[in-house]
Amino acid sequence: ATVMIGGCDKTVPAQLMGAASAGVPAISVVTGPMMTGSHRGERLGACTDCRRYWGMFRAGEIDEAETEEVSGRLAPTAGTCMVMGTASTMACMTEALGMMLPGGAVIPAVAADRLRHAEAAGTRAVEMAKTGGPTPAEIMTPEAFTNAFRVLLAIGGSTNGLVHMTAVAGRMGIKVDLEAIDRLGQETPVLVDLKPSGQHYMEDLEKAGGLMTVLRELKPLLHLDCMTVTGRTLGEEIEAASPPFKQEVVRPFSDPLYPQGGIAVLRGNLAPEGAIVKQSAAT
Repeated sequence: ATVMIGGCDKTVPAQLMGAASAGVPAISVVTGPMMTGSHRGERLGACTDCRRYWGMFRAGEIDEAETEEVSGRLAPTAGTCMVMGTASTMACMTEALGMMLPGGAVIPAVAADRLRHAEAAGTRAVEMAKTGGPTPAEIMTPEAFTNAFRVLLAIGGSTNGLVHMTAVAGRMGIKVDLEAIDRLGQETPVLVDLKPSGQHYMEDLEKAGGLMTVLRELKPLLHLDCMTVTGRTLGEEIEAASPPFKQEVVRPFSDPLYPQGGIAVLRGNLAPEGAIVKQSAAT
């Protein structure tokens, strides 16, 4: 068995593709998002706020000295971006896919729980080695990929998530249909109020119960009989999770942030074979 330790953007999907090819039991562990920074009383998140402040500088709204000040506070700790960029998106999709222990996608990099999760993943890898499974082929099924894409839409995730997970599915011999993704988007609301689609950050999603809070709201739309690295199904993991509590980061299915999913498929003279747009973050 293997423990795959990844982080930013392309490392996690590359490891999933390797797992698909190798065929031995594998479990994913991500480094986790960094904590937010602060600038003159305002919380900062790398990527989203970096671009925003750079735009303000180019517009003459802030000077070079303040730009330098902000630059030193955008990435205050170890970890991946603290917004719903590609790293966080791939972590959430991997957990939804069943290739990560529950709760592992959103734990901050510097939290003690991140170390505990890594230890638990190592323990589980040994158990999987002894029993010979479940293997990636038993976990990464067409239905599991559908769950991952459903989560991508509900979290307002990065458009790169669609590109990367399509590549992983391709390694398993599974073809992803863009029209099907578009249909999923029309029936899957954006539930996570998190930048760049909303206002919160990854550490807030962790405090709100992590991805399990999202999965619980999506339960009627998920394939609950999909196997996970725990040896239990996704439905069983949702049932075994801690009970929900009042929070403001993950919206209820009945009151979403946006009524339709974060990504739409477009066609036209600029992209005759299709293109995707993160409509939840677009004007």
